[in-house]
Amino acid sequence: MYTVQNEPLYIIPLGGLEEIGLNMTIFQYANDLIIVDVGLMFPEEDMLGIDYVIPDFSYILDNKDKVKGIFITHGHEDHTGALPFLLKEIKVPTYATPLTLALIREKLKEHDINDIPLITVRPRESVQVGAFKIEFLRVTHSIVDGVGLGITTPYGLIVHTGDFKLDPTPVDGELMDLHKFTEYGERGTLLLLSDSTNAERGGFTFSEKEVRRAFEDIFSKTPGRIIIATFASNIHRIQQVIDVAVQHGRKIIMCGRGIVSNAQIALDLGYLKMPKNTWIRLEDLKKVKDNEIVILVTGSQGEPMSVLSRIAMNEHPHIKIKEGDTVILSAKIIPGNERSIGRIINHLMRRGADVKYEKVSDIHVSGHASKEELKLMINLVKPKFFMPIHGEYRFLKYHANLAKKSGIPEKNIFILENGEILEVNSEGITKNGKIQAGRVFIDGKGIGGVKDIVLRDRKRLAHDGVVIILVGIERLSKKVISGPEIISRGFIFEDASHDLINEARTLLIKTLNSIEGSLLSDITVVQSKLRSALKKYLKDTMDRRPMIIPLIMEV
Repeated sequence: MYTVQNEPLYIIPLGGLEEIGLNMTIFQYANDLIIVDVGLMFPEEDMLGIDYVIPDFSYILDNKDKVKGIFITHGHEDHTGALPFLLKEIKVPTYATPLTLALIREKLKEHDINDIPLITVRPRESVQVGAFKIEFLRVTHSIVDGVGLGITTPYGLIVHTGDFKLDPTPVDGELMDLHKFTEYGERGTLLLLSDSTNAERGGFTFSEKEVRRAFEDIFSKTPGRIIIATFASNIHRIQQVIDVAVQHGRKIIMCGRGIVSNAQIALDLGYLKMPKNTWIRLEDLKKVKDNEIVILVTGSQGEPMSVLSRIAMNEHPHIKIKEGDTVILSAKIIPGNERSIGRIINHLMRRGADVKYEKVSDIHVSGHASKEELKLMINLVKPKFFMPIHGEYRFLKYHANLAKKSGIPEKNIFILENGEILEVNSEGITKNGKIQAGRVFIDGKGIGGVKDIVLRDRKRLAHDGVVIILVGIERLSKKVISGPEIISRGFIFEDASHDLINEARTLLIKTLNSIEGSLLSDITVVQSKLRSALKKYLKDTMDRRPMIIPLIMEV
């Protein structure tokens, strides 16, 4: 263990600040660097064609020889989803609790990554990695096996809560380790990094078991089939569905690769408990009476290719909505997904389903601490310095205000942006510069091939369409021998716009005739003049700005 404070300690968030998702933080002392969480974010509505968003790993790759380990707090995608993309570049030990590690192992298998040291840890255990001693603390959240971290550094103790809430009646009976957090407060905590997701919500977050009451009420009043959509990683929620289904004499069908895989992993590890013969195959759906079945599916966020979406669009080969079906969306609507979820609800209702969702039924509780719990965490840990993490800027600001009300001086509270450096030295803690950070877009299997300019092009194509100009020029004589022809997609219907097309073609012919013969051999010049002329014409006549692509063919 380092005892000499001869180097500054750097804390650098690469994601998770001013946004929901992308959670990732670096701790670096001299030549030792550790990473806490490597999460992704699902695309926002204006990220056309993007599958995932991951943090920019540039700084890590530039310092990959210093990386000593990756520590994952829990198994949600916004904390683990970018791991395969990082572990393709660096091969370092990854530490997590049993269920989290099992989910990670399955994820790495999908990416054909099999040479990473995956190290199982349990609450109250600790590991020494270079300058850091990391202790794992049980926290309650909306997924099994979540932990916070007590990170002992050359400058003192740093506590990272991970995602948490104070649940006095957790589904698995595993209470949050408040004793250890209290012990840290008595020992003396230098810095607390705490989950801010619910910092604007007053009071306390309800226990996960409150959802069971809502399920029991719905199940007791529902004579038909029950279809429940939830996050595939929410093992607590899946357990509650199973318990209530068994109580009401219903069998379970699970549909969706993620939910089937995660449930099987949780069963194998003993985190999910289910009586024998309760889980039946999808193929047996027609053999079971409507009042004897519950179908668990993925797609609670309106994902276009999810099981729930295909059911809503009547495109699923086995599950067709009929009168008497009840569909439950047991998940919080992530900001940005409202429209897609609304469309799915409309389609389900149109087909005869009774749909229960967060706004009309108590079928979801948050997994994150509200204001009173956040204040309690601050008062237990008693940090000298405070840094809110995980949330949009307003969440961070609300959390910072809570810290101030809890007695932490304003000068000791730091709201950072992704990439900003928090420096710890013998004189205290200060902000000190910024590294490259940002978002990397994943489109299919490509990493980083889609830049902001590509997204802007996609938005422009979606909004105004594209116009293609085809011109043939003879290389030797430098004469136009064909065209200009105009083809449009997503801009106008050509068959109904003869006059516009003819006027545009006449304009382009004049533009070509105005170009000196020698310049016709310079394709760049020709393209530029044609694009400029057509752009001005369409702006003046239609106030439209389609993407214009001149294609010049030399023959």
